[in-house]
Amino acid sequence: MDSSSYSSVLITGIYATNNQFQKAGPKGFIHVKVLENDSLYVRVDLPGVPDDGIRHRVDAVRKKLVFFSGQTPDGNRREGVREYSGSAGLGCDCCEITGVDAKMKDGVLRMIVSRVKVKDHDNKCTNTVPPNAGKSGRHLEDHPFVVKGRKGAFVGVPLPGDGLYFAVDIPGVRGDDVEVLANEHQVKFYAEVKNVYEHDEGGGRVYLGCVNSRSSSSDPPPSILTHRLGYDAEFGVLKIVIAPRPNNTSSD
Repeated sequence: MDSSSYSSVLITGIYATNNQFQKAGPKGFIHVKVLENDSLYVRVDLPGVPDDGIRHRVDAVRKKLVFFSGQTPDGNRREGVREYSGSAGLGCDCCEITGVDAKMKDGVLRMIVSRVKVKDHDNKCTNTVPPNAGKSGRHLEDHPFVVKGRKGAFVGVPLPGDGLYFAVDIPGVRGDDVEVLANEHQVKFYAEVKNVYEHDEGGGRVYLGCVNSRSSSSDPPPSILTHRLGYDAEFGVLKIVIAPRPNNTSSD
């Protein structure tokens, strides 16, 4: 299985432009909205970042933005490190940020941003940065906050002995809520966010897809069932390894 022996499928037609495998739930890499108590709720997808791997700070001068950054662990030699950096907050001149309650879980950063009016007026301020950009379409978007590493939701890397490693971003999904099945020439996966956060709109996210085995020549593609299949889901990333089975035969 060389580098052209596999291809991701189920990405035709209309899909969430942030992730071709997302079939349900809120779209977009980031969502900012005003809560009933006038605080802001910010959700940012940062797949691969550990729960304790996020940093954030408020702009000390204007007090309008929250800057956040994080990176994936550097132990994954197959695809390298991903680093994220971005900001979110107020798009007005009438308010200032007074506090941030941030929590990172399963590859998703959620922040409650408190604010106070510094210019008196009767209108409720609803201007946020950035605006909610979740949408469907036929063209995938790069992750806007990735400053190093892969910006797409999928990567496949050939391994020695006709093996394959691939990773799929599934932000918000716990490790126990993933199913992976294989037949002779396909690996299928299903992942679902079962514990929906109270401020997330549109229900829980669902991810569904598969990787097809294909031959780059006229020869039939090798069977996946002759290999070992292992997978792990952590920090909002599903990682699957297809590796050759050890040769258990021995000569006398």
